[in-house]
Order: sequence, then C-alpha cells, then structure tokens
Amino acid sequence: MGVGLSLPGRPVYADMAEKTGFSCHQISVLHKRFKQLSQSKDTLRKEDFEAIPDLAWNPIRTEIITAFFDRRNFRQSAVGKVDEIVFEEFLQVMSHFRPPRLSLTKEQRESVKREKLRFLFNMHDTDNDGTITTEEYRCVVEELLSHNGPQEKTSYIADAAMMEVANTAEEQMEPGGFFAGITFEHFYKLLSGFDIEHKMSLRF
Repeated sequence: MGVGLSLPGRPVYADMAEKTGFSCHQISVLHKRFKQLSQSKDTLRKEDFEAIPDLAWNPIRTEIITAFFDRRNFRQSAVGKVDEIVFEEFLQVMSHFRPPRLSLTKEQRESVKREKLRFLFNMHDTDNDGTITTEEYRCVVEELLSHNGPQEKTSYIADAAMMEVANTAEEQMEPGGFFAGITFEHFYKLLSGFDIEHKMSLRF
C-alpha cells in the first residue's frame, strides 16, 4: 500500500496529475472529499463509504466499494485486496471515471476504452481467476443499459447479448469442451460497441 499523504503539496499534486490525468484543482477537490469521508484520517476503509448517500440504493453498491480496495485498480502490477487505502490509491481508482478529453487520438481513445472495460471486468471477476460467468456478463450489460429506456428493452438487449456470448463460445470450444467463462479479451470484443468512455464517466 502507498504512503499516507495527509497534506499533499503542489509538487505532489503535479506528480499525481501526471499519473492520473486530473488537474491540480481536481486533485485538491478530491483530497477534500477523501478527508471528509475518512474523517480527516490518512486512510479510508470500506465502512467509510457507508456515508455516501448516492451509493445507498445503487444495485452494484458492493461491487463499487470493493473496487476501491482491489489492487488491480491501482494502476500497479499487483493483485489482491487491501483493508484500507491512502489518498493516492483513492485517486487512482477515481481516475477510471475521468471523462475522456476531446483532443484524444483514435489510439488514445481506444486505450481509454480498454482501461475502463478492464476496470469493469475486474469488478465482476471477483475471484480474480481471469474470467466472469455468463450471468455476471448479463449483469454488466443491464448496468450499461439501465438509463437507456424501459426495462423490457433492456432485458431484450441483454438477452441478445447472452445469445452472442453463447454463439461465440460455441464457435471457440473444442468438441466436448467446457466453457469456463468470459475472458477479458472476449469481454472487450463483446462490449466494444458500447460508449463506455462516457458511460463510465463522472464530472469532477
């Protein structure tokens, strides 16, 4: 886990800005929010997220909170869960929700899409075995469509997405083979048509 940063200064902000893409002003605002949630402590624990009203009725509340304590989301080559996080780790997770800049090249936009989908994949690959089940994938599709129209339409598209998974899996499997689950590359291909860059974005 990182080093506690109780009072980040401008040089530290500049380093964090380079790593996360946030401006120094945005980092300052997020640091105030971090201190508010942690009650001015140097670390955040899962129970501190209980104070966020917007999460209270979110259907994937548990998955969102768990994502903040998943080492895979700290932009490091590490796996496993932690019990508490420091501000820099909080900032790294929040950076996955940063809206893409308008000036991005096609390659950069593709990189942003891949990064956000990796974060989404990690949220549902809870046992970190490199795959998610078809039912978990259905939940992902329903989440992405949750604000896009009536529930009947959402269910129809989700069912079509499941059919696509089944067809693709059948094509890739050997005769008598076993479908273990959806890998990240398969997940990325299946969801590449979603506007994930903006669906997974928050204004800071």
